[in-house]
Amino acid sequence: MNMKKKNFEKLIEEYADLCAVVKEIIGDKVEKVILSERIEKSPACLVTGEYGWTANMERIMKAQALRDSSMSSYMESKKTLELNPYNTIIRELNRRIQLDRTDKLIRDLSHLIFDITNIVSGFSIESPTNFSERISRILELGLNISNEKPYKKKTAHKFNGVEDFWYGPNPYLDKID
Repeated sequence: MNMKKKNFEKLIEEYADLCAVVKEIIGDKVEKVILSERIEKSPACLVTGEYGWTANMERIMKAQALRDSSMSSYMESKKTLELNPYNTIIRELNRRIQLDRTDKLIRDLSHLIFDITNIVSGFSIESPTNFSERISRILELGLNISNEKPYKKKTAHKFNGVEDFWYGPNPYLDKID
């Protein structure tokens, strides 16, 4: 058990930059970003404080017609984003942060992970439109397509007399909020 604790402490050191960058990207929407030992499959989970409102209570209070605007500070429960260091998505995100902290994809993935954990935890997401746009960009990246015209057309090789083209980095992916 002592060995397990030492291994996890090494992971905490290894993923410290990831936690800091994700916290910086997400901002005040979470109190802190930490690593978790208890998550098995999902990349992350969202946890509220012991005395904070649950997702259901927060939803009920947001629906109140006569609520006071000053209540919004009380409504926002202090959330902790727990990341699973054993998940392949989180591992890859950590690797990319070590290579280039300013990678635009890191920003998109951090927001997506946060929004997905909000949905799974029962909270509502701030901007469904932004969420939809991020999902679309990630799908386009995965399918290697773009809605915009290709901008750098380079001949890769000829196959049966037909030129095969590839395109440089996708400028569409730089349009990240």
